[in-house]
Amino acid sequence: MINEGTTTSTVETPAPDTGRGDRLAPGDGLIIGLLMASASVVLLNEMLLGVALPTLIIDLGITPSIGQWVTTAYLLTMAVLIPATGFIMRRYQLRTIFLTAMSLFTVGTTVGALAPGIELLLAGRIIQAVGTAVFVPLLITTTMRLAPASRRGRLMALATAIPGIAPALGPALAGIVLSQLNWRWLFILMLPIAITALAMGAAKLRNITTPEPITLDILSLLLSATGFGALVYGLSLIGEAVSGHTPIAPWLPIAIGLAGVTAFVWRQIVLQRDRGALLDMRIFGARSFVVSSLVMFVVCVNGFGTLIVLPLVLTAVTGIGTFALGLFMVPGGVIITIVSALSGRVYDRYGPLPLAIPGAIILTATFWLFTRIDEGTSVWTILTIYLVMSGAQALIWGPMTTTALASLRAELQPHGSAAFGTIQQLAGAVGGAILVSAYTIGADASHAGALTQAQAVSAAHTAFTTAATIAFAAVLGTLFVGKNQVR
Repeated sequence: MINEGTTTSTVETPAPDTGRGDRLAPGDGLIIGLLMASASVVLLNEMLLGVALPTLIIDLGITPSIGQWVTTAYLLTMAVLIPATGFIMRRYQLRTIFLTAMSLFTVGTTVGALAPGIELLLAGRIIQAVGTAVFVPLLITTTMRLAPASRRGRLMALATAIPGIAPALGPALAGIVLSQLNWRWLFILMLPIAITALAMGAAKLRNITTPEPITLDILSLLLSATGFGALVYGLSLIGEAVSGHTPIAPWLPIAIGLAGVTAFVWRQIVLQRDRGALLDMRIFGARSFVVSSLVMFVVCVNGFGTLIVLPLVLTAVTGIGTFALGLFMVPGGVIITIVSALSGRVYDRYGPLPLAIPGAIILTATFWLFTRIDEGTSVWTILTIYLVMSGAQALIWGPMTTTALASLRAELQPHGSAAFGTIQQLAGAVGGAILVSAYTIGADASHAGALTQAQAVSAAHTAFTTAATIAFAAVLGTLFVGKNQVR
């Protein structure tokens, strides 16, 4: 139980009584493992095209602001749909959800592989994201349901590391592939992996919940799409607006987005009286959930935004090729895995504060170090900063997610998981829009084509100064996270 010192009732969900102490029940490990592996596969695609962005800009004759939508559209689609995953997990069986989602992901991957240009490429990315949207909430909710309390920190650390490890490894894989093949192979090589995961799910997954006879509120889904979509679109226009190359002022879609999100929240408050809300707003009555969510939003804004901007900076400033760029990203995923495993054990023993506070401070410091990049900065120096940044993020992800969800009553956890996933994906989309806009402003890079080295240095300084300023909010947020660990 977390002692919040507030009037909000927060009840930890008890682990299933398996009679095995801190051991998983027979078959539960297989379910969690399969969901982790499948989530890794689909989330690998979030940032897969980040390394390909310089190539796409040249080959397709597009601007950085347009090119970033191959990643931002993926993240935004997930942000729009994840609020509905609470409904999906209550309405349908685990096996049905998994097979449908993985099938959609496979179709989207096929469309991307066959796309002749940017339009169908974006369509394929969106279809992929429709399938991907449910996986993180499904993994987190299932892990919270099946994990014994004494091992929850360790298992949740691994489950929450997946959204960080997989996108970090995506650019690495892309760089290796692009050094030998064209960008279509980023989709082609994913097809057999997706099909294998689909077959494994059909053969091995079992249902662990009882579906509820609830209906989907279409108006809520439309308000979600309008609000979040317009908000991120407006943010993505900021960079081009400064250079005078956008047909509309960014404030207009931003205002529409804020109005849409406000209407969505109001609609959920009305519907939750009859348990018909797409996203139950009572989850925001738990202080730990709110504070942890805000910290994660800040971390994901910078984390995903950096994975888009850093390949552009490395290519233009250091001149490294796509193969070297791919290898550059590999150690980041390794660091995330190691730190996540260790932090889970620390959380189970001491709670979130010894992890989250140092992690936020170190993370902020790394972005300030990134602002010192110039023509004389070596690849090894940038790699060292990147590895420290990856480790700092891993210190925050698991503790914030576990603390947030453990502060909710059992019936609110599917909604909490959906909201937490929405916050992360929306943050990723916002991060891409904000940091690419800052990058564009810093280099006056609204024109199509590659940047000069001087432009890239200026762009890096502006983008990472923005990131460092944002990151400081995470430091402040961790100071307000509950002190006691969940028991």
